[in-house]
Amino acid sequence: MFSFSKRITLWQTFLVTAPAFILYGYNQSGLSSLLKLPNVVQLFPQIDTINTHGAQKSTNSTIEGLVNACLQIGGLLGSLSCSLIGDKLGRRRSIFLAAIICAVGQILQCTAFSLPQFIIGRITLGVGVGQLNVTVPVWQAESSSAGSRGRKVITSGIFICVGFFSSSWINFGFGNLSYGPLQWRISLAIPVIFSLIICLSIFMFPESPRWLVQVNQPTKAKEALARLNEISPDDRNIELEISRIQHSLESTPSSSIKDIFRGKNDSRLGYRFILCMGIQTLQQLVGGNLISVYTTTIFEDNLHLQGKIPQIVAASALTWKFICSFIAFAAVDRYGRRSLFVISGSGMCLCMVVMAVTNSFPESNKPASIISAATIFIFNFFYPIGFLGGNFLYCAEVAPVHLRVAMASMSTANHWLWNFIITMVSPVALSTIGWKYYLVFVSTCACVPIVTLPFYPETMGRNLELIDRVFREAPTIWDIVPMARRVPKGDVAEDNFSGKETESEVAEHRENV
Repeated sequence: MFSFSKRITLWQTFLVTAPAFILYGYNQSGLSSLLKLPNVVQLFPQIDTINTHGAQKSTNSTIEGLVNACLQIGGLLGSLSCSLIGDKLGRRRSIFLAAIICAVGQILQCTAFSLPQFIIGRITLGVGVGQLNVTVPVWQAESSSAGSRGRKVITSGIFICVGFFSSSWINFGFGNLSYGPLQWRISLAIPVIFSLIICLSIFMFPESPRWLVQVNQPTKAKEALARLNEISPDDRNIELEISRIQHSLESTPSSSIKDIFRGKNDSRLGYRFILCMGIQTLQQLVGGNLISVYTTTIFEDNLHLQGKIPQIVAASALTWKFICSFIAFAAVDRYGRRSLFVISGSGMCLCMVVMAVTNSFPESNKPASIISAATIFIFNFFYPIGFLGGNFLYCAEVAPVHLRVAMASMSTANHWLWNFIITMVSPVALSTIGWKYYLVFVSTCACVPIVTLPFYPETMGRNLELIDRVFREAPTIWDIVPMARRVPKGDVAEDNFSGKETESEVAEHRENV
């Protein structure tokens, strides 16, 4: 029907999306190496695993893992909170609140002189990051045209990678300072800048038109949609778009969170909820968190690299991951969500097989160690293709407008739960069962194409209201995928599609539109 202004989309991406997901990546991977610094160990002896042995070292190691995983606990709480406040506050105010919470957590962290303050700061930071994870993709999806929605939301994965590799290089750089406290306090203080950018810029952009229609503010919705397209609110296309959103809301029964768990529902809320939970679970169980957070540990303990080489190689691997994340940006609106999930899952499965085999050789086997190190780079090629932003995008697309924030909230909370489990379990698993741990991820990666092809409908280029209609009108769940394949692409009116057209009829209809 129309295309959204590239200028406002660009500013929205760099002033809100970028800092929001840089915060996620930066704080997700940046703490592990800092906890080993001499000044940190001296200030927080409870996490000292360098100067302790035996039972004391084991206890301190567990506490260290909990401190590192406090971000995930906060993320879980923050994600769940969005189901309560997301639709009440709106998208912009929710994002503003999350950024404020992030700033408070970061300040508590970088000024800590006791472990309890540090833990409270990390949990608080996690709450804010979790809220951003939920709300920003929903706001982006609801403010995007069908043709650009994928690229716009998938940028979240690119900026997560920016956070990953920038924290590695910053920690490496400041780790060489002579004054101990600056080695880690500056690194932890830098993300405050990103929180402030969000706070200062979020209200420069329009609210989600779909949320405004949902709360019965059609006039403001027209103004927001007009700003997004830089055209007059009285334009006929604006009127048609608002009418279509209103029609979708009126034709869909009003739903609550409880309806998701009821057996029978015309909108198949339970099925859609399972799709959201499934893709967020797989995003963690394919091993991306293991490779990103514990890359330095893998290079040190499993591949036996020494000195500063593990940090340099780990930072290089995360930089390579950032470069590869642009593949998804280029492909997501050209080849579709399903194809990227399948390619990503299949490639990662093969990588995990190689990791298991090469790590099963004795420590002295240098060729195996070299192959294992190279495989980490190959894994970082496949992972961003489908699971570094694609999971947030898909959840925002398949959820109905009434429950978009609620489903995104609970599925993202599930994402943080598995994130916490993997973060806690991985150090113990790598040190105890070693190469066998990678076999777990072989099986989970293999599940990606197995569940994607029959159950996950394609959403690329489809109007959000037409996607909703497919779930409502498909005779059975087995008909959802083929029916979605016949949905015409672009911002077309809902009344023009019945879901029963042949391929030739759909092609003719698309050409007419």
